[in-house]
Amino acid sequence: MMAREIGHTVWALAEGYIPAWSNGPPPEFESHETACILNAGDEPANVSLTLYFEGKEPVGPYRVTVGARRTVHLRFNDLSDPEPVPKGTGFATVIESDRPIVVQHTRLDSRQAENALMTTMAFPVR
Repeated sequence: MMAREIGHTVWALAEGYIPAWSNGPPPEFESHETACILNAGDEPANVSLTLYFEGKEPVGPYRVTVGARRTVHLRFNDLSDPEPVPKGTGFATVIESDRPIVVQHTRLDSRQAENALMTTMAFPVR
């Protein structure tokens, strides 16, 4: 069965922040940022992320492959190459792919015992 190609090849997340500490056992309740990436197409998508900061030069690319007709929930906390994503520092992200993808952004903030979960769609660049 042939999948539909949906989405865009460039996405922007203007808001990003990993709290410096958490209130709960990792990994389930560790504060984190996640890019949920959907590749509904028939070919793997080669995805790169570049992070932008207020006080320093951009960092990237971070690379991930999303298989055909698959999804990846990419925790920014787990990114380490070319360097770990700093905690307690605001950042923005540009996500580029060689295939159309859909990107959603989620944050779990567990600094309080009452956890907060926030999610939003990324901005597709045309």
